[in-house]
Amino acid sequence: KIMMGAERKSMVMNEQEKKLTAYHEAGHAIVGRVVPDHDPVYKVSIIPRGRALGVTMFLAEEERYSHSKVALDSRLASLYGGRVAEELIFGLDKVTTGASNDFERATSIARDMVTRYGMTDELGPMVYAENEGEVFLGRSVTKTTNISEETMRKGDAEVRRIIDEQYGIARRLIEENSDKMHAMAKALLEWETIDGERIEDIMQGRPPRPPKDWSGSTPPSSGGGT
Repeated sequence: KIMMGAERKSMVMNEQEKKLTAYHEAGHAIVGRVVPDHDPVYKVSIIPRGRALGVTMFLAEEERYSHSKVALDSRLASLYGGRVAEELIFGLDKVTTGASNDFERATSIARDMVTRYGMTDELGPMVYAENEGEVFLGRSVTKTTNISEETMRKGDAEVRRIIDEQYGIARRLIEENSDKMHAMAKALLEWETIDGERIEDIMQGRPPRPPKDWSGSTPPSSGGGT
């Protein structure tokens, strides 16, 4: 509730929106589950919260005070998993605005990797932008730069390279695990929310066990198809 807001069960999505949201969130979960050094998938839901139509929650097993390049790359790939799933299942002309926040977060991470963390050979271990807080209350944080236009272009190119690389990885992983993505989307459409145990069942190729408080029909099949 603190992170995403309270559930909005009164908000009714049509079947197409629910299906698209289910595949979007399944895409995040599948990629986050298989990339290296990523926080475990804790819960996936297609119940709207705040402004989000669905949510994939990752829960760290322990406190992290720094993040490796591998971990940041993996986070980027999982952020793009939702849009990739939309493209593969519904086609490029049917993708939605649902990935806008994913794009913002991914772009911010990639730019910090280039300009603050020294994680590219092209620009090297230097800081190319610094945040300076305004002294007056109510003023936003401003970003100042003292770099040439050529260096800025190189930085933009590196950000795009990192993003394109992780986008490609997300696409490959979803294509390789398409049967699991279909099974997860079906489970979400049936139950709306699945937890780590159900996710583990799906990733191991088993039919997911119904939630403990479920009294409805049999669990979704783990087979493929839309």
